[in-house]
Amino acid sequence: MTSTIRSAIVADPGHTLLALDFDGTLAHIVDDPTRAFAHPRSVDALARLGAVLGQVAIVTGRPVPQALELGGFEGRAGLERLVIYGQYGAERWDAADGTTTRPDRPEPIVRLAGLLPDWLAERGAGDVRIEDKGLAIAIHTRGVGDGLLDTLRAPLSDLAAELGLAVEPGRQVIELRAPGNDKGDAVRRLVAALGAKQVVFAGDDLGDLPAFAAVEELRASGVGGLLICSASTEQDALVSRSDIVLEGPDAVAGWLEELADEF
Repeated sequence: MTSTIRSAIVADPGHTLLALDFDGTLAHIVDDPTRAFAHPRSVDALARLGAVLGQVAIVTGRPVPQALELGGFEGRAGLERLVIYGQYGAERWDAADGTTTRPDRPEPIVRLAGLLPDWLAERGAGDVRIEDKGLAIAIHTRGVGDGLLDTLRAPLSDLAAELGLAVEPGRQVIELRAPGNDKGDAVRRLVAALGAKQVVFAGDDLGDLPAFAAVEELRASGVGGLLICSASTEQDALVSRSDIVLEGPDAVAGWLEELADEF
């Protein structure tokens, strides 16, 4: 399957969608997520691919401004048609006109932001990092304490249910966000807009599972699909469902360079 899809991409790049997650795929996971810069080799390769493929897209849990800042995508030659879906598809940025569309801040997120610091402190988790994304709030436990994420998982799920929010688990992070969007929906919209005949998606974490499911559904309907896992010791949920397993962002960069060299 891998060689067949790759041949189809090279033969018909204009009908190919290349979509990638950001953290753990284009960027290494680091203790301070504000320092998680995209791998420069990956950005260079994406710029080369953006000039020939029908669509290159980033589909991420990050807000669009963060992805732009950490990726260095804006104004980059070759990425004039880049699309970024941020916050699991709730936000959309288009390089063609530089516009970002996003919904209003949900009222349950406003309520969560007000109560969360005290709520965490009462449960002995006052040292975790709270990241307010506007449309979601993430609780980061990396570097704080082993097992804390597991301790918080059930009570945070209960809190999310009380507020009508969705729970998005990840690598040393739990995010509470408004329901209604996921990465699979973003992939389907991208495929429909392009009329894609081939779609490649690369990801690393649980939030990428809906995108994997979308590609599997598209395969069943006749669209060529290639699934890539950026593997880590922290998460293996994507491995068994992937066509290609790469050892983290460095290997992702190498794969993107090899694909770019085909043109």
